[in-house]
Amino acid sequence: MKRWTETLLTTLREAPQDAEIISHRLMIRAGLLRKLAGGLYTYMPLGMRALHKLEAIVREEMDRAGAQETLFPILQPAELWKQTGRWESMGPGMFRMQDRKEAWYTMAPTAEEAFTALMKNEISSYRQLPVIIYQMQDKFRDEIRPRFGLIRGKEFIMKDAYSFDPDEAASDVSYRKMYDAYVRIFKRVGLAAKPVEADTGDIGGNFSHEFMVFAASGEDGILDCPACGYAANQERAERRLPEIAPEAEAGAAEAVATPDKHTCEEVAAFLGVPLEQIVKSLVVLADGKPVMVLVRGDRELNELKLRRFLNGARIEAALDETVADAVGPCGSIGPVGAKIPVYADIELQGAADRIVGANREGFHLCHVSLARDAQVKAYADLVTVREGDLCPKCGAPLTIRRGTEVGQCFKLGTKYSQAFGATFLDESGKARVMQMGCYGIGVSRTLQAIVEQSNDANGIIWPKAVAPFQVNLLLLDPDNAEVVSKAEALAAELEARGIDVFMDDRLERPGVKFKDADLIGLPVRVVAGAKGLSKGGFELRRRTDTESVIVAPESAADAVAAMLA
Repeated sequence: MKRWTETLLTTLREAPQDAEIISHRLMIRAGLLRKLAGGLYTYMPLGMRALHKLEAIVREEMDRAGAQETLFPILQPAELWKQTGRWESMGPGMFRMQDRKEAWYTMAPTAEEAFTALMKNEISSYRQLPVIIYQMQDKFRDEIRPRFGLIRGKEFIMKDAYSFDPDEAASDVSYRKMYDAYVRIFKRVGLAAKPVEADTGDIGGNFSHEFMVFAASGEDGILDCPACGYAANQERAERRLPEIAPEAEAGAAEAVATPDKHTCEEVAAFLGVPLEQIVKSLVVLADGKPVMVLVRGDRELNELKLRRFLNGARIEAALDETVADAVGPCGSIGPVGAKIPVYADIELQGAADRIVGANREGFHLCHVSLARDAQVKAYADLVTVREGDLCPKCGAPLTIRRGTEVGQCFKLGTKYSQAFGATFLDESGKARVMQMGCYGIGVSRTLQAIVEQSNDANGIIWPKAVAPFQVNLLLLDPDNAEVVSKAEALAAELEARGIDVFMDDRLERPGVKFKDADLIGLPVRVVAGAKGLSKGGFELRRRTDTESVIVAPESAADAVAAMLA
């Protein structure tokens, strides 16, 4: 049993102004966290207890899946990262520093390079494979805008695991083991986390699932099909196109004046045409070279899809002067006569009688047929899927929900093992490159996601598996020897059953204790007071209930255990 008067715990009636979402506000108010600086938080004693319980569950399921725990240095030499090109590609998001000998290091944001370098030296034969190793460790990312407490911080706790297999079939087995372990982890901690198809981002590889927790405050848009269950991050989501009939051409292209009209919306309103009749022409840099991308005026380019279509090319915004040099003035550019490669969204295939920029200031071209008037190199799915688009699996309309990522699985293939020369000898003695997978859980982020998903107007509602304590024992009369004796006897009996108890023994008014109990949100509340004991016993209530029950002291431990069960 732990007593409040022996615990570093201060609750707050109001949350700091920079606490933007409910889970951030509640964790600060309940005394679980304290802010040190932007994106940096101190875990207070109750927060640490919940964190340790969460970490224990993650470890149990990793071990159950056959993974072996390790611990790598957080400080890693730049040379490792330069071998894969990520020292440059990860950009300013990495913390970089020099030691006294002017050698460069990073505070690791992830650990693919370090794990692969280890396995290159440890594995020599197919008999040593497959292997899955993991660690639970702080990671660091120089977030440009840290926010939402533990959801997007500069320092965070992550469980990262890596699988090493002899071939793709074995890699698929390892991927499924980790995927299933994640399903079990999130179920055990009381979190409704849905796996969705996702982009692989800076990690790389060719296949990935994110585990998303749906919440109004979520950073990501998730396209969800209520008919068949398909779900994907908005940056990765695909769509089924309706049948698109070729459009009839409407005469030769004709230049029309559109003075001071630069956006698709402005041009459509000025000419009195639907927004989808406008073709949005965008110039971006692909590996440093300008290309033009065409999408319908009412759609948005998905740069991640474009990057995949262009075989992983680095996509960057083009400066206005670059656009002007390559095509024409910004706000009036179009594909007709363009001397740079032109790609178009698949929805524009067969498009005729469209309006595009004329590559002249203040003019657009009407009646443009892309097949006739422009040189489009290729058509592909290049736009961001939105609500109402058709599910690629079953064709039903998609809905969009907000979500926060708590875990992700990647099939990496040989991206890292090839770069490090991580090979093994197969049964015939031939050297082969290991197949890899990567599996991360944002442990600290998951802790806050639980609070974001499980709360009410009064405070946190902890699932029992990760609650700092399972029982909140409110001692209403801490100066009454009989009340104290009976409360301590109940606490001792509960602890003997493996039920952890937090006793509020402060000299505070009952109303304050009740409010703090709801705020902290432990699963079961037990009230011990002279008045209640005189009426028959302890007052018991689950955090999710609205009514309490009175239970005799000799039956209280059984009743509490039943409530927790």
